[in-house]
Amino acid sequence: MKLAMFMQPLHHKGWDYHEMYDQDIACVVHADQVGYDEMWIGEHTSQRTEPITNALQFMSALIPLTQRIKLCTGVLNLPHHHPARIAADAAMFDHMSRGRFIMGIGPGGLASDFEVYGSNGKDRGRMMVECYEMIRKIWSSNAPYQFSGEFFDVSLVNTVNHELEIGYMPKPFQHPFPRPATTAMSPFSGTAKLAGSKDWDLMSANFNPTATVASHWQAYLKGAEEAGHQADPRNWRVARSVFVADSRAQAEDYLADPNCTLRRYFEYMIDNLASNNYMQIFKTRPDMTDAEVTVDHCIREMVIYGDADSVVDQLVAFSERTGPFGTLMTTFHEWDDEALWRRSMELTAREVMPRLSRYMQPRLDAAMAVSA
Repeated sequence: MKLAMFMQPLHHKGWDYHEMYDQDIACVVHADQVGYDEMWIGEHTSQRTEPITNALQFMSALIPLTQRIKLCTGVLNLPHHHPARIAADAAMFDHMSRGRFIMGIGPGGLASDFEVYGSNGKDRGRMMVECYEMIRKIWSSNAPYQFSGEFFDVSLVNTVNHELEIGYMPKPFQHPFPRPATTAMSPFSGTAKLAGSKDWDLMSANFNPTATVASHWQAYLKGAEEAGHQADPRNWRVARSVFVADSRAQAEDYLADPNCTLRRYFEYMIDNLASNNYMQIFKTRPDMTDAEVTVDHCIREMVIYGDADSVVDQLVAFSERTGPFGTLMTTFHEWDDEALWRRSMELTAREVMPRLSRYMQPRLDAAMAVSA
């Protein structure tokens, strides 16, 4: 079993850009040092509090600062990129990192980005699939070629010069391609079903109730079965907000502070998703009202906290309801108390994960045996 971190990243008002980037970089370096396997970096063009506008560009600064951790896009919003641009940039990054790269892709999730790129009203799911398929064609082809789709066109025909190697697009370091992954947020997500049908990795969002997370794997299984693929739960990453302290009392005291970063995070997410009429992803009942989606509800349903013993127990109980998964993806939350959050990461990697892995491994093996 692997340990990852999802870095949205979300900061709060009052930080300058370079200060946010400095904290994000420090977190990735610390994750590498204490034993995290993967770091997933999000990107948005038009949101100040989520300041990373280009995940590949940001991660390139991390290559010489880290040793072993995989650097992953979480995610490249493909409807907002031309396939040739991503094909070139992702292949370049794969070489620069010597294959420490997993390619997370998605349809985008920020309304202001939709306006900036003119994708409002378009089928961003189909745009994502078409863009990724063209990227794969570029990587598996040698010019001259011309690809035409509903949304994108790529042409390298008239300017190719083989002697000078003009018209040559870079191919990835990994053969044949970096592993793709995508995210799911809604109950019985159509994107999760798509991932199963395409044999992509799946990531379940950290701000989903447990039943919704479980539904993602059910949708993935259905997509895989219909496409004739064997679904491997080792390729399922489940995100959760995890805070591990040296004692349960310390963790409870931290969560009781109304200004702690976890409470502020969910305040922001509730306001953000309410403004887009997307509150259903927080809900645990069909008849649950928007007013019932409070910060306390989110912490109760979506945050795992305590000392190492209690966190292991909570994760085991959580996985009994979702089914086994191959990677625990903790969530980066702004370091309002840097020492506490650094300590939480250390305890997660060194005390929680070995025990969770021992519990999970036979269940992963059993799930594969059944699906075989």
